[in-house]
Amino acid sequence: MAHETSQPLMRAIAQASGAMVAALRGDQDRVESLSAAAEQVALPVGARPVLATVQLARGLAALGEGRYADAYDHLRRMHDPADPAFHLALRCFAVAELADAAVHTGQSHAIAGIMEELETMALTTPSPALHADLRYARAVLADEAAAEPFFEAALAADLRRWPFVRARVQLAYGEWLRRQRRTAESRAPLRIARETFDALGVIPWSERARQELRASGENSRSRGRQARDVLTAQEFQIAQMAADGLTNREIGEKLYLSHRTVSSHLYRIFPKLAITSRSELSTALHTPA
Repeated sequence: MAHETSQPLMRAIAQASGAMVAALRGDQDRVESLSAAAEQVALPVGARPVLATVQLARGLAALGEGRYADAYDHLRRMHDPADPAFHLALRCFAVAELADAAVHTGQSHAIAGIMEELETMALTTPSPALHADLRYARAVLADEAAAEPFFEAALAADLRRWPFVRARVQLAYGEWLRRQRRTAESRAPLRIARETFDALGVIPWSERARQELRASGENSRSRGRQARDVLTAQEFQIAQMAADGLTNREIGEKLYLSHRTVSSHLYRIFPKLAITSRSELSTALHTPA
């Protein structure tokens, strides 16, 4: 809609946000294509919200692949006032990721000033995202021997509306327990983290939880590939409507697309789901591959 109404910055922020979703789902090619498109519009005009979101998307993508040095470089930019990607508010949504990247690259000391500044900021704002991320960061940045109370505090917080955040804490806690040679205790939080990540479709984090469980001596069944893993958001929406019995023209009217465009989408959807007819859509959308 932003493209059709000639709002390039709105389109760019939508692309950057789409890159974040792609990063969480492990679609690296889509992360970079959307990030590059958003950056091309945002850089010439210094659109900091877009540029900050792009760096967060790239940082998430790098974390998902275990490229912690790259993740640190991307995320650190959001916290540097001299960088075009610096954004006073949006950096509050990247504290946990920065802490993760710093710990894995031996840069914990390098972000001490940033953490102190954000702790001070937290005294003046009730921002749930900032406070949740700070609880996580305190735990992973703490000395190994002193970390458990910080993990307990993070898990004691009300995170019912933040399942990904809670699962991320459980994953980190399970990792910490295993490093402390408390292997049997590590399995319960790791299992819960794996199940939550599976349900959310955040594939890189699911795999990380599975790796930790294997290291603890427990095997995990491979996660079945879901329709959401192989279809774009629009393709999934079209597939759902077609599975519900809507015609191409009816789908087009609801989504402001031509029936020919809907037909083209379905032409690409069928092979992605390994099906050949419309009648197979309902089963394919609800059955793991």
